[in-house]
Amino acid sequence: MSFADLGLSDELLRAVGDTGYTEPTPIQASAIPSVLMMRDMIGIAQTGTGKTASFVLPMIDILAHGRSRARMPRSLILEPTRELAAQVAENFEKYGKYHKLSMALLIGGVQMGDQVKALEKGVDVLIATPGRLMDLFQRGKILLNGCSLLVIDEADRMLDMGFIPDIEEICTKLPAQRQTLLFSATMPPPIKKLADKFLSNPKTIEVARPASTNVNITQWVVPVKGPAFEKRATLRRLLAQEEVRTAIIFCNRKTTVRELNKSLKSHGLASGEIHGDMDQPARLAELDRFKKGDVNILVASDVAARGLDIKGVSHVFNFDAPWHPDDYVHRIGRTGRAGATGTAYTFVGPDDQENIDNIEKLTGQKIQRLSDLPDAPARDERPAAREDRSRRVRAERRPRRPETGPDQAEAPPRREREERRPHRQETARDDAPRTAQPERSPDPGRERRPRRESWRDQRDDQRGEAPDVGWNGPVPDFLGVALTR
Repeated sequence: MSFADLGLSDELLRAVGDTGYTEPTPIQASAIPSVLMMRDMIGIAQTGTGKTASFVLPMIDILAHGRSRARMPRSLILEPTRELAAQVAENFEKYGKYHKLSMALLIGGVQMGDQVKALEKGVDVLIATPGRLMDLFQRGKILLNGCSLLVIDEADRMLDMGFIPDIEEICTKLPAQRQTLLFSATMPPPIKKLADKFLSNPKTIEVARPASTNVNITQWVVPVKGPAFEKRATLRRLLAQEEVRTAIIFCNRKTTVRELNKSLKSHGLASGEIHGDMDQPARLAELDRFKKGDVNILVASDVAARGLDIKGVSHVFNFDAPWHPDDYVHRIGRTGRAGATGTAYTFVGPDDQENIDNIEKLTGQKIQRLSDLPDAPARDERPAAREDRSRRVRAERRPRRPETGPDQAEAPPRREREERRPHRQETARDDAPRTAQPERSPDPGRERRPRRESWRDQRDDQRGEAPDVGWNGPVPDFLGVALTR
């Protein structure tokens, strides 16, 4: 089957051909005809199977006929993170280059001024995160009663981030007669309840079992018994393998992301970091560096675990086993995309055994243990250059012993050398005649000035032989009378 068999327009087929894609993925082949038929739909597929294009492509053809109005977007796409929203916007620019469709991106971390100006001109496609959308709606900058198409992408991630109440409120602001598409990698009960409430007779398309992993990804569990520095040493040994070209390393905490990136850089590795504490321009800049190849290692929190399509990622490392089993499916899905193969390693320490048990229970498979990995060293290794420099400094500080050649007699032992050394005579220094120091002759041109009389001397002269007053003076009469009694 080709894209031409799905009922897309010639302009859209031309744009798809420019990207190099010839055959649709299973989720695209099943979803695109249903979306073009204006049906509500629930799409369940594992990450990396092309869910984004399965709703972007038919939306372009649907919105090609119509006209946008100021502050009233014609369609709305909700994304859980800024990175996913920006990625969907890139897909619209790539596939809609032969259509005259306007688009606006509403995400946090940037100023509202440009976003408000874009809304005032009128947009066909509005891509937003729930927080920024609700903020502008409450300010009266946007109206949702003209939106006829709603897409809820990464619904399970929305649930994890606590956006379900916001989505329910947004759905109440939209027209009752609309088309709603819901895409998710898993289908937990709260998402099923949301779909039953806001979708009308939806068609469910499931191309993979919920919470299943990509068969093209080789998965390993790496047991680590020691503390964090042993885990870092094990990670560096795995990164040194020749087949590791580009890698994403996931950590549970943002502080661990910063510390691990700093450690990798100190060992000469080209790495970057991305986490929730970074502002949006910095996060996008780090992603661009990784995509361009300026750095081949990206240390990230779960902000980069969902939906990011970065081509050529050969390995994924779970430095920390994820707390939520669903996150494991999304993390390792950053590799092995679009039919390629990949490898995923998950470090498991004494405190991570429960996490890996929950992951294996969710995915229904036993992950292989990497038992042939050498044990981590007892302490954290330092870079070779720093180690050589430290060894050289220690050698310079150590006293050198005289070398013995064929023509030199061997140096006597230390005890024998001490016996041959004459003992010091402490009295010799006292009995030795001392050299008399020449007396300094006074300068004839300089007369000695008399000592200046101080105010204390003047006071004593005026007092004379009179008795002191105060504590040493005569006893008052009334005290004398008291003493005689």
